Amino acid sequence: MSNIVSLTAIELVNKLQSGEISCVEACTAFLERVKKYERDVKAWAHIDKKKILEKATEKDEYRKSGKPLGPLHGLPIGVKDIIGTEDMPTECGTILRKGIPESSDAEVVNLLKISGAIIMGKTVTTELAYFDPGKTTNPHDKTRTPGGSSSGSAAAVASFMSPLTVGSQTKGSIIRPASYCGVVGYKPSFGLISRNGVLKQSSKLDHIGVFGKTVLDVALIAKSLIKKDLYDKDTIHYSADTMLDECKKGPHFEPKFIFYKTQNWKNIDKESQKAFEFFIKKLKKNIEIFDEPSYFKDIHFYHQIIHETDMANSFQKFYKQSKKKLGKKLVEAIERGMKYSASQYTEAVDFMEQSYRSYSEVFEDYHGVLTPCSTGVADKGLKSTGSPEFCTVWTYMGLPSISLPLLTGQNNLPLGLQLVGDKLDDLRFLGTASWLEKNCKD
Repeated sequence: MSNIVSLTAIELVNKLQSGEISCVEACTAFLERVKKYERDVKAWAHIDKKKILEKATEKDEYRKSGKPLGPLHGLPIGVKDIIGTEDMPTECGTILRKGIPESSDAEVVNLLKISGAIIMGKTVTTELAYFDPGKTTNPHDKTRTPGGSSSGSAAAVASFMSPLTVGSQTKGSIIRPASYCGVVGYKPSFGLISRNGVLKQSSKLDHIGVFGKTVLDVALIAKSLIKKDLYDKDTIHYSADTMLDECKKGPHFEPKFIFYKTQNWKNIDKESQKAFEFFIKKLKKNIEIFDEPSYFKDIHFYHQIIHETDMANSFQKFYKQSKKKLGKKLVEAIERGMKYSASQYTEAVDFMEQSYRSYSEVFEDYHGVLTPCSTGVADKGLKSTGSPEFCTVWTYMGLPSISLPLLTGQNNLPLGLQLVGDKLDDLRFLGTASWLEKNCKD
């Protein structure tokens, strides 16, 4: 059983499709991990052992029928508890939704089921996917944060309780937890995965993303989730059919990268700075170090205007009815969001396209941008989920980004490296990420 949970998602799904491992055996192995580690990690908001095994039995019977199998056949997958499910609660990390399911599944849940996956359960989120922490701890050190807001999604993969999970990012909520927990976290380009049926913070900034053990793992699940959805007007038609093949092939020639230390480099702890310096030195023939563009500092402010204004609108019902039951940081953000002017908001939205047009030239000469994911390893204590400052610019511009667990920081804790690519160039981008994973693991 222990061998099953150590398999990558790619390896496991191949064995499930061939019948070498049954779905019941696979789900039982992950449930045993949950039984052993959930008490400390607290990654799950909802999980139903009986229902999981019933679904696994159905999948095994279906395989025996000889009918075509989906690309995710039998894989148990966790989804963030802001993603709607009709057969289990969608509590969004707040007592205001305690025990409440949605009337229908979110589009990403539909697509997972169509692809043959088993929805294992709901993973813990921070309150309404903002900064006030949930109950989850870091699997590498339970006295440290797992990051947020996709706390449980990252921790479940890191503790081998689920081979794949789905999360979301509006600022740094996939990249940062992936870095802290030592897993791969992939946020696709804006518009590739539907947010239909998912708690909305900001329609301009919200992204759905995924967690796995390897780049191929996240490509496997992302391929099934990338689809135009008429109920999410920001989604586009995009062919992801060759995503796994491109991932395996990698770049057509030796890749070139830009590394930004950024104006926030001083905020990174010293041991993590040394780790990044070591990485740059080892990969010096592929990396050029540049100062970040001057307008990046404006992006942080513009992102805040859009984010908080949209939250004030999206969460006004919660705020008006039960302000005293909401976390302090969330209330403060909503109240700031009420004060921005229409002209400030319009300016912030207009600059999204302007900044991308100015920046996109970079990708004519470089395969991607390398930066830290966070200010270092996971912060001590559970009252904060860490800073998303190294993710803000890329989320604002809607660029694909991925956290790769290639480095180690202080106390031998994981430290992610963030790769950023050009918008809607996700197939080539994941191939480049796979190259980094293969060539920099040591």
